[in-house]
Amino acid sequence: MGHGHGHGHAAGRAADRRRLRWVLAVTASVLVVEVVGALLTGSLALLADAAHMATDAGGVLLALGASYVASLPAGRRSTFGYHRAEVLAALLNALVLLGVCGYLVWAGVGRLFDPADVDAGGLVLFAAVGLVANAVSMAILNRSDTDSLNMRGALYEVYADLLGSVLAVVAGVVIWVTGWLQADAVASLVIAAMILPRSLVLARDAAVVLLEIAPNGLDLDDVGHHLRHVAGVVDVHDLHAWTITSGIPSLSAHVTVTDEALAARGVGAILDELGACVAEHFDVRHATFQVEPVSHEAHEDLGELHGS
Repeated sequence: MGHGHGHGHAAGRAADRRRLRWVLAVTASVLVVEVVGALLTGSLALLADAAHMATDAGGVLLALGASYVASLPAGRRSTFGYHRAEVLAALLNALVLLGVCGYLVWAGVGRLFDPADVDAGGLVLFAAVGLVANAVSMAILNRSDTDSLNMRGALYEVYADLLGSVLAVVAGVVIWVTGWLQADAVASLVIAAMILPRSLVLARDAAVVLLEIAPNGLDLDDVGHHLRHVAGVVDVHDLHAWTITSGIPSLSAHVTVTDEALAARGVGAILDELGACVAEHFDVRHATFQVEPVSHEAHEDLGELHGS
């Protein structure tokens, strides 16, 4: 039964990768079209949407790469595998997003006071192409049934692209109908406002992983409390929790146990109970415990990184 489940999961991941490749191809094609359109029409909104598409193409590429990296085996030195490559790429993506936001705000504010001529018809045409392509990409990703975080992230990226294309189309129509050239700058500023929160959240999440901060929602005091209620446990110390990569929380702790409990049940049974405790209560399935008898407590040296 476990083999069948693993085979189904692998097949689902392979299907997700095929969908991501299609979406990446569509996004990259539209990106080129919109850059050409921005140069031909002089539209900042279209250039902003193209920049948005570029960063989202990076997000889709990251999701695709993460799907491949997750299947790579660990090496003799890379004992956790290469999962952190995903986090480094996410941080780089966030920094690029912040740079794009800064440029769009600077250029958009400038054009509010000194609007440039924009070919409204061309803007609507090129933005409409992006709108249709993003709708196709959303249809492709919505067919996934794996509930993968990577796929959900890619879907959010495409959804944001769809909104950006809508804004560019609206700006073109407003200029076409009313002649109000500032609509182009307003649309670019709104697109920048859409990008900024995502870039900050992405940078924060990557930093939390790289700094090995305890996963959000995992209260170490609560973890220690539950572990201390395992039969025979008298103390829990040097308790640490971190995230290897998104979706893989890890935990380690020194657990002091009575000599009587060790003699009666053995280390193996106690380790099973400790592992079951954090798996059932906190959904942490990668946990390492150092079980120590009370008689050894006075000889322990935890060094400078001694935790609580």
